[in-house]
This record gives sequence, structure tokens and C-alpha cells, in this order.
Amino acid sequence: MSAGSVAVVVTEEIGIPSWDLYELSIPCTVFGKAQADLADPWYELMLCGTGEGERPKDATGTGLVLRTGHGLDDLVRADTVIVPSVPDAFVEEGKPLPEALILALRRAYDAGARMVSLCTGAFALAEAGLLDGRPATAHWLHTAQLAQRYPKVRVDDSVLYVDDGDVLTSAGLTAGLDLCLHLVRRDLGAHVANQLARRMVVPAHRPGGQAQFIDLSVPETDDDALAPVLDWARSHLDRPLTVRDLALRAVMSPRTFYRRLQEATGTTPLQWLLTQRLGRAQALLESTDLPIEKIGELSGLGTANNLRHHFLRHIGVSPSEYRRAFPRTVPGAGAEAGSG
Repeated sequence: MSAGSVAVVVTEEIGIPSWDLYELSIPCTVFGKAQADLADPWYELMLCGTGEGERPKDATGTGLVLRTGHGLDDLVRADTVIVPSVPDAFVEEGKPLPEALILALRRAYDAGARMVSLCTGAFALAEAGLLDGRPATAHWLHTAQLAQRYPKVRVDDSVLYVDDGDVLTSAGLTAGLDLCLHLVRRDLGAHVANQLARRMVVPAHRPGGQAQFIDLSVPETDDDALAPVLDWARSHLDRPLTVRDLALRAVMSPRTFYRRLQEATGTTPLQWLLTQRLGRAQALLESTDLPIEKIGELSGLGTANNLRHHFLRHIGVSPSEYRRAFPRTVPGAGAEAGSG
């Protein structure tokens, strides 16, 4: 399966604050380095500069000068177009983005490209009219401005990212990495995304609906206290786990465990378990030939009917349809699927 081409927009003529280099680096790291043992061919990455105005001596405020090998005309031939954070001058001061950029985004979308924004890149997609009538997000510090400036956009400031099919948006910083790994998962399957995440030493999958942790810049709970029991739960998803079971293993009362997990992840214990079980089922569907009934058992989702119910509700397709959408990524893995 071909991974396709990814074009990343670089607004070098306006200048990018140093912390925004993180958003720019994310797609370069995820899509720019070949991973032939995971998928061959890998993605083709293009950095596309807007190319207007005089490039400042120091475009980033960090001693770096941004230079690109492609221009806006190349967006139209990309399978995926990613707009990382746009400059603060546009978000905070209302300075206009280049008209050539807005037109290029529209042309790329009309040509069938999947449009993606990281953090305040959503402002560029909104300016191009690509978010009208759609759900979208950005970093929670800027979602109020996004909603005020573009009232046709259904802004959600509580989620990590929004997948609306051919248009996807993410919150800031690490949420952009979550979205890029989600794209790899969509394109190449859970096994490839999980292995790539492992190489990057980051969580393999955080669902888009997970909270942005708006009030947890300095968490009040010790996440390390939860890690062992959550790791254990992931290894025993085929068991009928309850909140009480997990609380006892964590040496907490059920009420305390519930509160701490919700503070740490933004979700309830039962919802966390469901997300983990769905992820396990996805990986088994992609990497094994096991029957649907067996996958329901191994993932802890129960019968084949129950598995279908959760897939249709949370993923939008049946397990069989999901399996047909992905190639086998781990030949011969069926014999090992029941371990753990």
C-alpha cells in the first residue's frame, strides 16, 4: 500500500516563533524519514514555502533560517496537506496570511487532498473556508479566537484532535504528534503506527476525544502511581476487568482510583478500558486472520455481536469492513495473538 505524498506548509516570510518549530518538526519526523521495514514505499515529504516577501535573516527567532525545496504550486499534487502553526502575527494581531497560500489550500482541497492542521494552523484552513460547517479544534489558548473569527466553524476546545474525514485538526504541541500518528494508523494500520510510536518513545495511541488537559499543566496527581496498574490492564484486556479490580491492584479505593485516572487521562476508567480494547481489536484485525469471535474474546469486548456494536459506534465501520481496509502487517501473527 502506498503511503502517498505529504506537503507541509512553511510560512517563512512572516517568521515563526521558536516554540512553533515543534509543530513544524512533527510531520518532518513522522513522514520525512523512510521506514522501509514498516512500509515501503514510505511517505514522500515536501516542505512548501509560501515564497512571498523578503525572507528575514532569522525567520525563527532561534538563529535558524527556513528554506524549502518546494512552493505553493506543489500543494495541488499532494495526497495530504499539513499546515502547522501559523505566525502569532496572524492569530494575535490579525495580520493577513498570504492570499497565495489561501488560494493554494483551496486548490489542493478541490484536487482531493486530505487537509490537516496542527495547533493554530486551523486558522489557515478556516480562512480558506475549509472548516465551514465542520467540527475543528486548536490549542485551547486560541480556540475562543478561532470561534469568534470564524463563526461557521464548530470549534471544540476540549479534544486532542478532530478527524472529520478529509479535513483533520489538532490541538497544540504533542496533540499534533497524536494526530500525525493517527494519520499513519489510518493509512498503514495499527501495527505500523504502534511500531513508529515505539521508535519515537511516545504513546502509540491517544484517542482524539481525550481531553486537552486544560487544567493539568501542573498535575496534582502522581501519574507514576497509575502506570503499573494501567500497564497490567493492557496485558489482561481479555479478562472481565472492573474499576474495583484496578483500584485494588493500585492500592486505592475505587473512588480515589476513578478520580486519579480521570485527572490523568481526561476520561473515566470504563471509557479508558473500552478505548484500549478497541485498539487491541484493531491491531488483531489488521495483523491476524483470527475469527471475529476470537478477536472479541482476546480484546475483552466479548461476543462478535458486541464487537460489531462497538466498532460501528466508535469507529464507524464493522470489524469485517475494517479488516478489509488494511493489509496484513505481521505475517503469521495469529499464533501469538492470544499471549498476554
